[in-house]
Amino acid sequence: VLGGYLFGIFADYFGRVHTFSLTIIIFSIFTGACAFADNVTHLNILRFLAGLGLGGEYGIGMTLVSETWPAAKRARATAGVAMGWQAGAVLAAILAAVVLPDYGWRGLFLVGVIPALLAAWARHGIKEPPMWVKRKEMKKELAARKERGETLTAEEEEQLEEAKKFPLAHLFASPSKTVTTLSLTVMTSVQNFGYYGIMVWLPMILLKEHGLTTKSMSGWMIVTVIGMIAGIYVFGYLCDRLGRKIPYLIFYICAAAMVYIYVNLGTPVALLFGGAFLGFFCNGMMAGYGTLLSENYTTDARSTAQNFIFNTGRAVGGFAPAIIGALAQSHGFSAAFALLSCVYVAAAVNVLFFIKDTKGTVIR
Repeated sequence: VLGGYLFGIFADYFGRVHTFSLTIIIFSIFTGACAFADNVTHLNILRFLAGLGLGGEYGIGMTLVSETWPAAKRARATAGVAMGWQAGAVLAAILAAVVLPDYGWRGLFLVGVIPALLAAWARHGIKEPPMWVKRKEMKKELAARKERGETLTAEEEEQLEEAKKFPLAHLFASPSKTVTTLSLTVMTSVQNFGYYGIMVWLPMILLKEHGLTTKSMSGWMIVTVIGMIAGIYVFGYLCDRLGRKIPYLIFYICAAAMVYIYVNLGTPVALLFGGAFLGFFCNGMMAGYGTLLSENYTTDARSTAQNFIFNTGRAVGGFAPAIIGALAQSHGFSAAFALLSCVYVAAAVNVLFFIKDTKGTVIR
């Protein structure tokens, strides 16, 4: 979360590609360093440092894609980024199966150094988005003219003041922008709350209440991730075709229904295939956040907005396992997941009344 806040601002000031490369290097080096941890305290410190890099990657990557792709295909492009998240989860599981038996957990962490090679490719193979470069040059030129004593037009003065504003201030620049920022934060909070709540507790439910074995859980995970990937693809397609609001409303309502239905299923087959539908609706919405956040903020604060809003949602979502666990202990898992259904319904109401449809927006 802290890395997201910090590097989001850095990317708006110093460039997307430079900062993106730095986050990859930080994440990779400190992940690999975990292989040499002597105790849990050392491991926690290294995980914290790795997390700084990981927190920055998401928003900067989404910003790069959003500022590069045309508006008509923007949601499908950010969906591709979100699908990479799930592909990474599958790859990690495969690596664990291959590396752990012979090299143990230290060997597995050591593999985490490999993505540092991507930083070199990103640094030299990706160019800064033209709109960021143009904005930076405009700010530099206007500041130089003003320093020389030239009189700027009212429009130029306004552009310079806007460009010089601290990136985070853009998110709360007016009452309407503040409402938008808070509403988007609610959406990302629900996304993370649902994801962490489901992915942490559902395996426990399946093991303890339905008698599934650890081996059979692998099948559940695979089917669920496939459902997530399919949901992300479909959601991105719908966003480009129908706009931003309608897909979110459909998926929130379906997610609310699917969570409630799923915890009341009883047979192994139903639980297996139900996991695909659960992943489809609950995680498919990941496709739209990169697009929606990009279209509500300008180049001066786009990366900051992406990382601040999504990582604030990540911070809120981090409490999901504890909250759902406490409710499950006192009232049972069905009651706990009924609350999660209500959270998705509340998110739909938030979208209906407070989120504008930004389809077709030409970002600047």
